[in-house]
This record gives sequence, C-alpha cells and structure tokens, in this order.
Amino acid sequence: MNEPKMKENDNSVIEFIESVDHEKKKADAYQLLEIFEDVTGYDAKMWGPSIIGFGSYHYKYASGREGDAPLVGFSPRKARISLYLSYESEERENLLQSFGKHKKSKACIYVNKLADIDTNVLKDLIKLTVRTYQNLYPED
Repeated sequence: MNEPKMKENDNSVIEFIESVDHEKKKADAYQLLEIFEDVTGYDAKMWGPSIIGFGSYHYKYASGREGDAPLVGFSPRKARISLYLSYESEERENLLQSFGKHKKSKACIYVNKLADIDTNVLKDLIKLTVRTYQNLYPED
C-alpha cells in the first residue's frame, strides 16, 4: 500500500509561513494560525509540505484503507487560502450562508483573503469540524 503523502512532520510552521511570497497572504496565515490554535486548543503542526494542521484523528475506511489526518487545517496557497474543514453537511451549508466570499469543494473551503470572510463564522466552522471528526473517529 502506498505511503500517504499527508503525514504529520516536524517541519517548522513558522518557517513555512515565512516562505509565503505574498505579504498579505503571510499576514493572513499568521492570523489564521492564531484563530485555529485558540479555537481548537491544539498546537499547529505541519502535515506534508504545505498544510498547517491542528489535532489529529485516525480513520479507517470500509475498504481497509486507514491513516491519520488533522482535525482541521489550512494552507496559504498561491491562488487562494485553502481551509480544510468539515465535509458537506446541512450545518456547514447553513454557516457558509453568512461566511462571506468563498468557493467550496467537498472538504475544502477556498478564500482569497481573510478580509472577505466573517472570522466568527470561521470559528464556528472550526468547532463544527472538530466535533464532527471527534464523533466520527473517537480515540480508542
């Protein structure tokens, strides 16, 4: 079986943020770091080369595939900031109605800059995600 690409590692979160070229995106990344740490209570860890994750859970699918993933996370990518939050759900959709300017996929929400969104709604989305994954994948 292939080794997962997204694994927690000891790379420096601060060094990664400092490597972001765009100054405004770098400032947003530091603000997100503070928000995610405050809301989750977890220290930031690097997952793979470019995802800043908080907490973790162990998943095991019916197919037998299993691994570890961060409960929540983000990445200040070149095009947009990727927010790794809860999968599609009615509660997520309700929160996104007042979130601000964003695009979404099944498990990611993409924003151009923090000024485009309501950070209080972001905090609610983070709480929803942590609660969802801790309920789906309780620690043994």
